[in-house]
Amino acid sequence: MRVLGVIGGSGLYDMPGLERRRELPESTTDLGFGAPSDAIIEGFLGETRLLFLPRHGRDHRHPPHRVNYRANLLALKAAGAEQIVSVSAVGSLVETMHPGDVVLVDQFIDRTRNRPSTYFEDAGVVAHVGFSDPIDAALSQALHAATLKTGAKAHFGGTYVCIEGPQFSTRAESNLYRSWGAHVVGMTNLPEARLARECELPYATVGLVTDYDCWKVDEAPVTVDAVIAVLKTNVAAAQAIVREVAAHLPDPALSPAARALDHAILTPPDHIPAEAKARLRLLIGRTLNLG
Repeated sequence: MRVLGVIGGSGLYDMPGLERRRELPESTTDLGFGAPSDAIIEGFLGETRLLFLPRHGRDHRHPPHRVNYRANLLALKAAGAEQIVSVSAVGSLVETMHPGDVVLVDQFIDRTRNRPSTYFEDAGVVAHVGFSDPIDAALSQALHAATLKTGAKAHFGGTYVCIEGPQFSTRAESNLYRSWGAHVVGMTNLPEARLARECELPYATVGLVTDYDCWKVDEAPVTVDAVIAVLKTNVAAAQAIVREVAAHLPDPALSPAARALDHAILTPPDHIPAEAKARLRLLIGRTLNLG
């Protein structure tokens, strides 16, 4: 049985065909990095177990710069997730990616400033995971195929600029990102993708285009109302993509992310404090044979 973690809006798990849906109350347990955004919702689509986590909470109470990304990814890993699909609203930075389109990004530019981005911080253990290719290729390809089957317009590949928020970009910033060759802008996928890699979880993004940010002078600048209006029409598309990909998930064991910590930990095991081993057991237990 495959186990897929899905991070996104709270409406995703209200999809047709999801069986045995229940809340996992234990998924709100503090595993050493605070509380996650909300309880995980479990459900089954055929032989696939799905774990849904509302990134901002079911009542959208956590702004993007205050989401506890570390707790979220760790909670999903503890619940058994083998790979992660992030469903995220994005603004388009190019003419050809229109509101309502789906973008399967493959790269990130990090413009966040104040977010904890690693589990190995003041932990008594140093680790450097590879992150040159932040998106799992096989999972993203499966999502692209699933998107095409749903009839949605899909763009395979693209660079996502993650800004700190909660404010939208200035027009100068939006044009700067365009000059860098970026394709979409959002506020949530970093450090989320970085932490997924430290959790050894393959990660891929389904970017739902809601607007043209503010660079396009013949369009009204982005507003919350405009984003929400497009997102409402995109919820059904996102559900259809998740439902389709659930039956065609790649083997997570074949992903480079699945063994990301094999050669990443620099601190000798006998120099890692016992409290650090206990706090990070879910992450480093396999690598250090902690049992």
